Amino acid sequence: MGSSCDSRLEFGKMEHGCKHYRRRCKIRAPCCNEIFHCRHCHNESTSNRHELCRHDVKSVICLICDCEQPVAKVCANCGVNMGEYFCEVCKFYDDDTNKGQYHCDECGICRVGGRENFFHCQKCGSCYSIALLDKHLCIENSMRHHCPICYEYLFDSLQETSVLKCGHTIHKGCFQEMLNHSQYACPICSKSVCDMSSHWRKLDEEIEATVMPSDYRYKVWILCNDCNEMSEVFFHIIGHKCSSCQSYNTRTIAPPHSDP
Repeated sequence: MGSSCDSRLEFGKMEHGCKHYRRRCKIRAPCCNEIFHCRHCHNESTSNRHELCRHDVKSVICLICDCEQPVAKVCANCGVNMGEYFCEVCKFYDDDTNKGQYHCDECGICRVGGRENFFHCQKCGSCYSIALLDKHLCIENSMRHHCPICYEYLFDSLQETSVLKCGHTIHKGCFQEMLNHSQYACPICSKSVCDMSSHWRKLDEEIEATVMPSDYRYKVWILCNDCNEMSEVFFHIIGHKCSSCQSYNTRTIAPPHSDP
């Protein structure tokens, strides 16, 4: 008897769904009363670009028997699991449990990757890889912003994110695209996103080999994007080296005001 029930629950598993999720139900969007496979399908198809709040979904339609019913894991009519993973809070279904789905109470949404592999940072306001525990610079609500490259909202994005050395967050794919185009500064705060010491040494060599004409032997004030220190250095067309941290990630500024 038990195996018969189990086989009914499993019926149609991984055979239905959309490009976003494998599931055995559709949802009725309470905002427009239309039926979609998932909230992402809704958000991508609506002409006025309004978004569906996952928590507001009240009814679903079983894809095995076409019965519309209140949100629940098992179909009230035919007895199949409408999603092997089911979250009553998020009204979320997914048959592909290899993703390691889990619900984070602090985030208020479901995440993927396995609960044991993540921790919730209270200050940053999101779940991060356990590898970043006590090893990242906290920025308040850093994930509740848009990716500075593609401008997609990061907090509930389906794409994997990266936390930069400065604490700002960005899609992992967008970050790699930055590096591919030799962009090594955070798009938000301009701090270096990786170890640039070898590149700075090359600039040292280039500057040493490139003597500036006497007319250009004057000093300028610079602000370092990496350590935020100001210093006065000789002008050079190749770059200006921070006197404090030796970084070339600097910009020229007006001389500081001296006290009268």
